[in-house]
Amino acid sequence: MSLSRRRFLAAACLLLPAACATRRGADGQEATVFDPKYLAKSDIDRVIDLSRELVMAALERIADKLYRRNPREWKKAQHAGREAALAALLRYRETAPASLAGQTEGAAALQAFNPDYADDRVAALMYGLLTMTDAAYEHKDEFFLLDSLDAQKFYNCARNMEIAIWKLAATQDAAGKPLIYSNEMEGGQQNLSFEREFGGVIMLLDYIANILADRNGRAITRVTHSLAASIFLPVGFLK
Repeated sequence: MSLSRRRFLAAACLLLPAACATRRGADGQEATVFDPKYLAKSDIDRVIDLSRELVMAALERIADKLYRRNPREWKKAQHAGREAALAALLRYRETAPASLAGQTEGAAALQAFNPDYADDRVAALMYGLLTMTDAAYEHKDEFFLLDSLDAQKFYNCARNMEIAIWKLAATQDAAGKPLIYSNEMEGGQQNLSFEREFGGVIMLLDYIANILADRNGRAITRVTHSLAASIFLPVGFLK
């Protein structure tokens, strides 16, 4: 047997346990089921799969919270209700808010804080954040050994979440009221539920950025807070 064939068989033996999943059948008994696709996945690929699922779920919760706090926004688009507005937003790969005129990522998110923007600010912000996050994951839902991801995109995306937090808290209209309501006072104390949700997203994105930087042997270019406070960093448009 050739050396290359022995190496292939050795690698297959190492990956074989990872390709097996334990599932419970209709009779309630657990059984180990072989799934060939896991032979093409590393442990890191599966971590990335899970991180994407968790990040997107958190962004959906943030969007729902923002619509609950800002019902006037979904009403601008004449949706039947908050649920319909959220469902439309989560079809971000298929349908973009018409008022954004093709803008995505940071350009779309910035419209949410433009005093002259007359349409759904929540949709603009979240569409921007969803599309930039999707771009960091290279518009894929699942990852395999040969997939290539860029640590810098995840780092930039994490910083953009911090920028979104800052802009939600700091951007006001001419009357001094927030353009988009987020954290609020409850019983004399500030409810920071939005910051907690964003914090979880930032932690996951930074975690993946560091994993990829280590795996790829490439350093991440870090930015100063003063720069990050003013603009959204490129993600999908990063070259």
